[in-house]
Amino acid sequence: MSEGCTHDCSSCGKNCSERKGPVDLKVAANAESKIKKVIAVVSGKGGVGKSFVTSMLAVLANRQGKRAAILDADITGPSIPKAFGLRERAQGCDTGILPVYSDGGIPIMSLNLLLANDTDPVVWRGPILAGTVKQFWQDVIWGEVDYMFIDMPPGTGDVPLTVFQSLPIDGVIVVASPQELVGMIVEKAINMLKMMNIPVLALVENMSYFVIPNCEEKHNIFGDSHIEDIAKKFSIGTVCRVPINPKLASATDNGAIEDYAEEALVPVVAMLGKL
Repeated sequence: MSEGCTHDCSSCGKNCSERKGPVDLKVAANAESKIKKVIAVVSGKGGVGKSFVTSMLAVLANRQGKRAAILDADITGPSIPKAFGLRERAQGCDTGILPVYSDGGIPIMSLNLLLANDTDPVVWRGPILAGTVKQFWQDVIWGEVDYMFIDMPPGTGDVPLTVFQSLPIDGVIVVASPQELVGMIVEKAINMLKMMNIPVLALVENMSYFVIPNCEEKHNIFGDSHIEDIAKKFSIGTVCRVPINPKLASATDNGAIEDYAEEALVPVVAMLGKL
């Protein structure tokens, strides 16, 4: 028991031997930030297009008149600035850090917006990575935001755990690709979310198929889809299959993602409007 204990565990953040209730690890956002909904975008493994889905959801929400923002929590592999063609560095002021705005007006914060060179490696241990994500939440002046999309690192390590415990997550969108191995890994991520009582709002299968130009024939290049089976198993109501689109991939690589729209993700944005 700590000195000066009031015996009111609900108002105490210390984890002493006399604690009679759980510790609330939630941290407050910057005083100049008013964020309505916080949506994490996760994947069980890398390379399935999670950052693309995060970026496109923000673009689609922005086009519908919603104030979308992106917090890039993938500290060691930040790719959000590249998708939006951002090269300027984030600046600070007396009350916090100012995000960098995309051409379409989306506020974005990523470690690559703070580094001198965007190819500089980030060789940090887990606690520092997790602390950086919390700083992006606490210190950045986000302003008025309807949907905060958090681009999570893949897997179930330190950073995802910190985000789920420290930020007021309203729900999660899980991104996968069609391979069965990925399906198994996706189930690990979903089971982690169930353990933490965080709702899975939607399941997105990226690179689901390819449409042959001129004939509109669909080909399952990476194998048959398993998204419906996984969604049914975990009672996930919103499901999207996103096709392979070389033009959209090129636009993302060239920093022009706001010039395109992936209609397959529109149902996710519509679902968010009902939260």
